[in-house]
Amino acid sequence: MLKFDQTKSSSQSNLTPTETKENSIASNDIASATNTNKIEAFLSDLPDIVCMSHLRWDFVFQRPQHLLTRFAQHGRLFYFEEPYFYDNAQPRLEVTTREGGNINIVVVHLPNGLTPQESDAKQIELLNAFFAEKGLDRFIFWYYTPMALEITRQLKPILTVFDCMDELSAFKGAPPRLRELETEMFQKADLVFTGGHSIYDLKKDQHPAVYAFPSSIDKAHFAQARQAITEPEDQANIPHPRFGFYGVVDERFDIELLRGMAALRSDWHFVIIGPVVKIEASVLPQAKNIHYLGGKNYKQLPIYLSGWDVALLPFALNESTKYISPTKTPEYLAGGKPVVSTSIKDVIRPYGELGLVHIADTPETFVAAIEEALTERNDADWLRRTDEYLANISWDNTWQHMVSLMQISLSEKETQA
Repeated sequence: MLKFDQTKSSSQSNLTPTETKENSIASNDIASATNTNKIEAFLSDLPDIVCMSHLRWDFVFQRPQHLLTRFAQHGRLFYFEEPYFYDNAQPRLEVTTREGGNINIVVVHLPNGLTPQESDAKQIELLNAFFAEKGLDRFIFWYYTPMALEITRQLKPILTVFDCMDELSAFKGAPPRLRELETEMFQKADLVFTGGHSIYDLKKDQHPAVYAFPSSIDKAHFAQARQAITEPEDQANIPHPRFGFYGVVDERFDIELLRGMAALRSDWHFVIIGPVVKIEASVLPQAKNIHYLGGKNYKQLPIYLSGWDVALLPFALNESTKYISPTKTPEYLAGGKPVVSTSIKDVIRPYGELGLVHIADTPETFVAAIEEALTERNDADWLRRTDEYLANISWDNTWQHMVSLMQISLSEKETQA
């Protein structure tokens, strides 16, 4: 069982020199209010965690899974995915259990052809019955999508957390009502966590309790990439120099940047790992030195990363990337790889400002930045500075700070009741 680490002071932070007290996740106010005994008591009698998410649990292992699996080591987690629709489906809930039964992945199956109102009504009916069956009367709502308010307003949590990981309204295909429902979410939530500093700056005045929790890492997992690892078959025969990206390939990925770099340097090889979604695979640039290896699971990522000379963050600069905080940045660095990124705000600050990541936006400047990054592979000073920055960053720390805030908020609510 994951234990709240008493050796880590709540006043520890991951702040860079440019960060302010307002967006600190571990300000003195939080530190002075945190009581380890109360937190451990909170975890020992943890309410059920009910997460409403727009992401499939088994799609990509990322922020929700990192955080929620830690809660599941202390109690029951119910992770509700968005519905599946197909012809002649009988309305029902499907539950898949993991981790000895503490992780329960729940998905609604509904027939095609329902109006939005009919779909919501059927989901409300199924959820009400499910909550009654499972004895879900003391629970914490943990939202990733405000759209779930349409089917959960009737349910009464003891605490509501909105983990605002991304600006979803800027993503391709975002529902028109998303902004309106987010306003309602800010009214209902007791706590709002943000996935980075730029989105914190956007949301901080919309709620009295907003806290920035930028992307974190499992250092030991990605540090495996610093060791000599047997190459996977689909990467082993790709020549060096070899430059890689892993992640979802969608409207956030700069297709033309990749196309331009591959054309400029036909002797370089680019490895792209990840599922292609919301864009047609046919629009992806095709060349002998571009290698699409498809999606890989979380355990495999360090194995592929270990075989790259430089890791890449070739994000497009558009509305969908304006507020992202790529988890890949610290993961690549934990793997000991030099990194080149486009000018994403949450990469520039802090990583670019600290000289840990190279920033470029055009094919020509990106190629030049990669050439410079190649010289860092054996740069002991760069690696030392990288490790110093990453020293206090971990998903355990992030989760523990969140738990502190949840315990304080719940205690205040119970006192006021």
